[in-house]
Amino acid sequence: MAHTHQHEHEHDTKESMNWWKPALSLALLITGIVMTAMGVEWFQNNWVRIAWYAVAWLPTGWNVLREAFEEAREGEVFSEFLLMAVASIGAFAIGEYPEAVAVMTLYCIGEALQDHAVDRARGSIKSLIAFRPDHATIVRNGKRETIDAGAVVVGDIVEVKPGERVPVDGILMDQAAAMDTAALTGESMPRIIECGDEVLAGMIASEAVVRIQASRPASESAVSRILHLVEDATERKAPTEQFVHRFARVYTPIVVGLAVLVVALPWVYSMIIPSFAFDFSQWLHRALVFLVISCPCALVISIPLSYFAGIGAASRRGILFKGSNYLDAIAGVDSVVFDKTGTLTTGHFAVSEVVGLNDEQVATIAAIEQDSPHPIARAIIDYREPIQAAISDLKNIAGYGLSATVDGQSWLVGTTRLLEDEGLEYPGELRDIVGTMVAVAVGGKYAGHIVLSDVPKEDSARAIEKLKRQGIETTMLSGDRQAQADEVANKLGIGKAFGDLLPQDKVAHIERIKQDGRQVAFVGDGINDAPVLAVSDVGIAMGALGSDMAVETADVVIQTDQPSRVADAVSLGRRTRRIVTQNIAFAIGVKVLVMILGVLGVANMWEAVFADVGVALLCVLNSLRLLRLSDKS
Repeated sequence: MAHTHQHEHEHDTKESMNWWKPALSLALLITGIVMTAMGVEWFQNNWVRIAWYAVAWLPTGWNVLREAFEEAREGEVFSEFLLMAVASIGAFAIGEYPEAVAVMTLYCIGEALQDHAVDRARGSIKSLIAFRPDHATIVRNGKRETIDAGAVVVGDIVEVKPGERVPVDGILMDQAAAMDTAALTGESMPRIIECGDEVLAGMIASEAVVRIQASRPASESAVSRILHLVEDATERKAPTEQFVHRFARVYTPIVVGLAVLVVALPWVYSMIIPSFAFDFSQWLHRALVFLVISCPCALVISIPLSYFAGIGAASRRGILFKGSNYLDAIAGVDSVVFDKTGTLTTGHFAVSEVVGLNDEQVATIAAIEQDSPHPIARAIIDYREPIQAAISDLKNIAGYGLSATVDGQSWLVGTTRLLEDEGLEYPGELRDIVGTMVAVAVGGKYAGHIVLSDVPKEDSARAIEKLKRQGIETTMLSGDRQAQADEVANKLGIGKAFGDLLPQDKVAHIERIKQDGRQVAFVGDGINDAPVLAVSDVGIAMGALGSDMAVETADVVIQTDQPSRVADAVSLGRRTRRIVTQNIAFAIGVKVLVMILGVLGVANMWEAVFADVGVALLCVLNSLRLLRLSDKS
């Protein structure tokens, strides 16, 4: 209950408190201090000063009082809001009006800075539901009809045109078809679905019109399951409690109780020892001094500022944190799991090997492929400029490749299945090739083949190396075949690699790692990565080229699309945590010392205020060290 309420409080505070409120309180506070210092005559009247500072207190103080009441109603009586209220009212009671206003104003400025950082990081939000197909074209009695996807029933024949997304799960009724499965698996190349095999909602028809027979309603489709995974994972991932909130649960009741004892114990002692003169006003003043000193201004300002500075330092490197809790969470990460395509690799194919074909033959293949939009065709054309040739009888055999006649000679360019259907023999080792392979036959005989691979990003190997130096275990998950995943993992030095995975399989892998007691960060870029990003301890999206769903679901966005920035994010998180820990230890240590001196009557109100402001200033300066970090990683 406490977690939920805290999350709602933060959201409500962000929505309800505008920047003008702390700005107004701060302006009135500074003006009042200046008028007092200058000896402005009309401002020397005590009632005028009370009224002035009461007006300055209201814009921020009222919000804190309201939050203290709501926390108490939820069972959190001794919250940081109660401490703020008691300290502020206590300051008013002993005539320290500027301190009373400063308590609330500085607290609200710190909160507003943190909320502003979260707002900037989130940006524009797109609804997850936008990625689910809304309509379906069904064929009934030879007639086509467009209906709502939710109205499709099991057994309906659904027609999907090239470029359209499949609205429901079903069975392919046509011959083999090429389907873009990137939205579900992240697989970089179209997958060949055979007649009678399952087609999942969210796949995209690549080359031809396909017909499928619905096997599940839209509400149970693959895309719907992904959306449910995202929703469920988001609910399981409770927001990180802020330190001040946790600390106040213990600190506040102790401080309030001690303040009461500062008055009560001398009174009891005077009852036992008559010679001890008990002065109620004196001990009440000491108790109120104690309360004012106890106000954790240093923590209230420096802790949000430390995270804000860390977020700012990260943003200069193209690393966008959606909140300070994620900056803190990433500091504890000891296992980073990467998606492959588009995250560690470019997602664009390049020719890696040509076997048995000379330059002229490859240029001829480029000429045959030059009008095709297929990624394989584009890669071959980028590799070799098309030759000028007389091409006739060009046919696109969906899911298999191309056939053509070039200068009177027959050419086949495509999969080994294409050669098999034509009754042509080819070397058996072609079946064992890792990566995408294009087999070529000329004049009715196998001539050679071209191997294409998804190219790792230049930054990927460096990213893995930096993470290893930080003592972090690395794993790679992919929708591509296991052999392809192993090849990339070996090139980059990744510890473990798992291929042939659907989104739910990736989620299962993450949960198994978490069950081993590890703090997991997942790095991905596709729509299919959204559930895994949500269920991981820290979800990191490659934002420059990543899908909107992945960016929205993630906790951290790498805007530069450089995997090495993941290691930089971990490093920044750890440094921020160290500075926060230093501030906490220093502030609490000084507070305890000065509070003891205040009870003993050694420290008066002004000394207490000076000590409080001094501690806050030193903590702030320590926090600002984060902003001085070099922009270079």
